[in-house]
Amino acid sequence: MPVRDWFKARDDRRRYAPVNAAQGRSEAARGAWHKCDGCGRIMYGGERADNLCVCPQCEHHMAMSAGERIASLVDPGTFQEIDEGLTSRDPLQFTAGTPYAEKLAGARERTGLNEAILVGKATIGGAPAIVGAMDFRFIGASMGSAVGEKVARAFELATAERLPVVLAIASGGARMQEGMLSLMQMAKTSAAVARHDAAGLGYVAVLTHPTTGGVTASFATLADVTLAEPGARVGFTGPRIIEQTTSEKLPKDFQSAESMLAHGMIDEVVSRDAIAARVASLLRYLVPRDGGGSVA
Repeated sequence: MPVRDWFKARDDRRRYAPVNAAQGRSEAARGAWHKCDGCGRIMYGGERADNLCVCPQCEHHMAMSAGERIASLVDPGTFQEIDEGLTSRDPLQFTAGTPYAEKLAGARERTGLNEAILVGKATIGGAPAIVGAMDFRFIGASMGSAVGEKVARAFELATAERLPVVLAIASGGARMQEGMLSLMQMAKTSAAVARHDAAGLGYVAVLTHPTTGGVTASFATLADVTLAEPGARVGFTGPRIIEQTTSEKLPKDFQSAESMLAHGMIDEVVSRDAIAARVASLLRYLVPRDGGGSVA
């Protein structure tokens, strides 16, 4: 038998079915396989999870769900969610292609979350804190009234119990479907951060890709210590809009975490596998001398 025919016979007997590109994307969407946005490497879901959603080939930091982010930060078994049932309504009856109410329902079904941020009490390296993580899958982790309220309540609880706050942030900005109500959250969250700071309590922000818009212009950039993941985009307006407005070509690394570090907007760029240890170290300095509160 010619060698070519032998290979053909072997392929005919194989127990796996070929997939086209569309089927591959479908598999990735179901969570079995994931494609790195940096280098295109395909990895199994288990490998991705074990590596904290960082590509082992190019070290590109892929998106994480809020649950995955919390699990990567806190001590195992210590996270207790607060304000779980808080969710946005549709006060403007907003419709643009798809009604806002349908977008909310779809986001809840797709993510298993009631809103774009998950908040609770936990310990990190043994230090108690109020911890939150935003989930970009939920309408781009945009800040509507419920997200703003959950952030404000997180700081208010932390102030009352004398705890530091740790937030892992990713957002497309204000949620346009709620109009002025979404913009009001910038002032509300900033005021809550200011009261927490006035009480002498610490706040660590971890900026992930992307952190933009009204979230950047409010609580995301008010922390005592601001960390960012490698390659994360941090800014207010997207580079395409800036280029169109100014008619200027922007640098290649514009709004990257590394550029923000060089220009003094953030304090450190930290790889994901080192963030929990770095935050734990920071909390030892930021927890009040009276010992702070406790996770009960």
